[in-house]
Amino acid sequence: MNGTASGAAADEMGYAMSRLEIESDLCDGGKSIHEANNNQGSNKPLNYLDNEIAQVTRLRSEPHERLSQAVPGRRELPVSTVKMLAGRECNYSGRGRFSSADCCHVLSRYLPVNGPWLVDQMNSRAYVSQFSADGSLFVAGFQGGHIRIYNVDQGWKVQKNILAKSLRWTVTDTSLSPDQRYLVYASMSPIVHIVNVRSAEVESLANITEIHEGLDFSSDDDGGSFGIFSVKFSTDGREVVAGSNDDSIYVYDLEANKLSLRIPAHTSDVNTVCFADETGNLIYSGSDDTFCKVWDRRCLAAKDKSVGVLMGHLEGITFIDSRGDGRYFISNGKDQTIKLWDIRRMSPNTTCSPSFGSYEWDYRWMDYPPQARDMKHPSDRSVATYRGHSVLRTLIRCYFSPAYSTGQKYIYTGSHNSCVYIYDLVSGAQVATLKHHKSPVRDCSWHPNYPMLVSSSWDGDIVKWEFPGGGEPPSSSNKRVRRRHF
Repeated sequence: MNGTASGAAADEMGYAMSRLEIESDLCDGGKSIHEANNNQGSNKPLNYLDNEIAQVTRLRSEPHERLSQAVPGRRELPVSTVKMLAGRECNYSGRGRFSSADCCHVLSRYLPVNGPWLVDQMNSRAYVSQFSADGSLFVAGFQGGHIRIYNVDQGWKVQKNILAKSLRWTVTDTSLSPDQRYLVYASMSPIVHIVNVRSAEVESLANITEIHEGLDFSSDDDGGSFGIFSVKFSTDGREVVAGSNDDSIYVYDLEANKLSLRIPAHTSDVNTVCFADETGNLIYSGSDDTFCKVWDRRCLAAKDKSVGVLMGHLEGITFIDSRGDGRYFISNGKDQTIKLWDIRRMSPNTTCSPSFGSYEWDYRWMDYPPQARDMKHPSDRSVATYRGHSVLRTLIRCYFSPAYSTGQKYIYTGSHNSCVYIYDLVSGAQVATLKHHKSPVRDCSWHPNYPMLVSSSWDGDIVKWEFPGGGEPPSSSNKRVRRRHF
């Protein structure tokens, strides 16, 4: 999709301009970005992100120079698929084939905006939905206690239907092991349960058809009364890291079958944790105290402190997604923004100022104060800020688009207003808005290899979106009929 589409087409596809705020020292000439109206065509120019991550993103997603050369010394982007194929046949690149960047340039133009097709429908709010690392499985968790694992390669057949054990409030998070053999699920309880995904039983009822082994994250000094918001397997599958509402980060050793580490990490709920890269040495955490923190496992035994703090959000942080390179990550915040971070810009703990809350409000039942939308943290260390979606009522999640098919050139997120938003990482343009649901979209997931995105909502629907031309859109007879309202 290119930027020359007419205003009508732009409105139809949900194109809009987000407000991309960039630190003055990272922007050409220190110019600030302006804001354009949503769902309208605009001739106003965008300030593009001038940072190392922008250059890396271009290298990963732009075609060979000879394929994109319009006239000597001038590049023309995007390059049509026909021209790319012709250039490959003529061996313009000198390699005789597409590079990974060439493939990304072709695939990233086909955004998953066609549809949606109904995958499943439950009489319960959907809280979690994620593809496995290879895209062969899809996991969805619901407030009613059901966790369904679908076999994507076999027509979305339900491979495992898990009924959660000792559920408190909802399934807050799930995580598949790297070998896709085990799944852990958490709720508002210190006990995380683990299930064998590869067993023959389809109906997995705790301690009836299968054993759901409990991993006790409580310790002698915490009283054992807390809930877990976020849980992730380590890249080697030997440990599980969790964030809880007792302001702590926990690490559980699966081989030793015991809690190996508890970190009093923040001054409020730890809503999200994740590993920075494949080494498993660095952990990112985000909290309602508005701070993102970076933890080095190799230093914790000595000083039990984070190696740095990243300030910039005005309100609590709902989710963090790592780019996987140990440097960059994004965070979703209750200040209605996504922020892009470079951990090399973090501040030491000694300079960590108190959280800079804007107004007294509660995102669980109140709208964000309009007068707070233009406020900025005085010590903002973020690289860029993306606006347009809404983060209310629940811990809404955001992600980088897949490296294989897009070169991670997009950011996408659920939203309280029932939509999925896709932003261009470098320009900040809101390139697509997916509209179907009738309730908040808490989670969504982009297939790691194909232009397919699945969204899940509090309306109980799990739906998939594909690229235009990937199939005929559902006919009116296949449209779902709204039978209930939460």
